[in-house]
Amino acid sequence: MVQDILGRPVRDLRISVTDRCNFRCVYCMPKEVYGRDYRFLERRELLTFEEIARLARSFAALGVEKIRLTGGEPLVRRELEGLVGMLADIPGLDLTLTTNGSLLPQKARALADAGLRRVTVSLDSLDDDVFRAMNDVDVPVERVLAGIEAAAAAGLAPIKVNMVVKRGVNEGSVLPMARYFRGSGHILRFIEYMDVGHTNGWRLDEVVPAAEIVSAIDAEFPLDPVEPNYPGEVARRYRYADGGGEIGVIASVTQPFCGACTRARLSAEGRLYTCLFATKGHDLRAVLRRGASDDELAVALADVWQARGDRYSELRSQETASLPKVEMSYIGG
Repeated sequence: MVQDILGRPVRDLRISVTDRCNFRCVYCMPKEVYGRDYRFLERRELLTFEEIARLARSFAALGVEKIRLTGGEPLVRRELEGLVGMLADIPGLDLTLTTNGSLLPQKARALADAGLRRVTVSLDSLDDDVFRAMNDVDVPVERVLAGIEAAAAAGLAPIKVNMVVKRGVNEGSVLPMARYFRGSGHILRFIEYMDVGHTNGWRLDEVVPAAEIVSAIDAEFPLDPVEPNYPGEVARRYRYADGGGEIGVIASVTQPFCGACTRARLSAEGRLYTCLFATKGHDLRAVLRRGASDDELAVALADVWQARGDRYSELRSQETASLPKVEMSYIGG
């Protein structure tokens, strides 16, 4: 298993399969930046499914246990179930996908049949107006909820529902979301609004701390802390004391967890990033397309991971704020 200088193995690979999306969420794709004249990647610039599968096999051989397909919005990539089938054939992988949920009603069954195991769905409010303020689209909440139910019916469970909480926009939706998903069998996770990229205009005073979220829910539904499922799990887990299920909070702003990070990220055109807040990626597409052997590819992957020293969230300051961070729409969560 590959480990970096801090002794952290790489266990979790996040693969962005496209830089396109059908939402403009709070983290990426504001219309003033990603308007009709914005240049998205050409098809030839994207990794092919075969190239993605080859990289996935190399990562699995080096110890990766989990692959999550992301975007952009991964479900806008044509024939995605073909890639899912290729990845599902790799032994020992936990294969998951993160989506905004709007296309799940049409695609959930085919993805499950191809070998996808679970999905995470982004949903920032149950109120259509608040949801629109967070995502800048006219997609109704009901369509996302239908996607969640379609995924559950297809066996892609337990489903995780991610809610980014931004002060002044949707903090009033925290308790309604908790009430709605409590007892559903789905796992609701609250994410502190993070300073990813440069297009979302992030400010520290827009962050609702995870401790505040937990306190608000605990006042209505008492919570007990739960041990992590595995080393390096980013969500802090809490269980409803009466058995109504569990929630999680991801507090990368107020309680950074860089020292336990085990994630790598692969962009749609094959650049490897060792941090969500990275300033540059490592070109694996060039390695693949110049005909590297499996051994040479493994060495390239190991060299990148072992040289990492990312600690952005622990060092967050005026100095780090000006760094040219990669956009969320480019490498996913």
